[in-house]
Amino acid sequence: MSEPNPYADDAYKWGPPQQPGHQPTVADGQAYGYPNPGGAPAYGYPQPLPESATQPGPGYGYPQHGQPTMPGQYLPVPQGGVPVLSIGDITVMNDAIVTPSGSMPLKGAVWTATDMSRTEEKIPAHAVVLAIIFALFCLIGLLFLLMKEKRTTGFVQVTVTSGGRHHSTMIPAMGPHTFPAIMGQLNQARSMSI
Repeated sequence: MSEPNPYADDAYKWGPPQQPGHQPTVADGQAYGYPNPGGAPAYGYPQPLPESATQPGPGYGYPQHGQPTMPGQYLPVPQGGVPVLSIGDITVMNDAIVTPSGSMPLKGAVWTATDMSRTEEKIPAHAVVLAIIFALFCLIGLLFLLMKEKRTTGFVQVTVTSGGRHHSTMIPAMGPHTFPAIMGQLNQARSMSI
């Protein structure tokens, strides 16, 4: 382990030339891994910005001109018209459909909805416990097994296609009434798309 390398000589061969008896120095103020000062930057290093990028432009997620910056302020009315209805993140205007991925023409839009929710009905745990306790005293405890609990899980997927664009959104199902309510909104959007 402590044996010297028999193939290595004591001459220093890597980096800039060194003077004997001095610590290794870096030539021209250059540090390892950084481009030469005043020289052209290498690949992967910050490049100068083009003229078009030096002008401030809109940034994603930051308030734009005319948008609210404090709670309580309202968004300006879009130029396309007034929002008529909203289905998830899809907003239907009187002449356009606005989605997070861009606007689409309202005329000729194709709307679809898929119910991917399910409603389960089961006996809750506390009803089983009460049935066991009261079954020991009298047979009335079996009536606790008639208690049922309904739980709806899943989503309703709404898809719109228009003008060569496609957008889909998932709306959580809050109960068995969610899909019929969304279908009512979808039928209104379909009637506007004709």
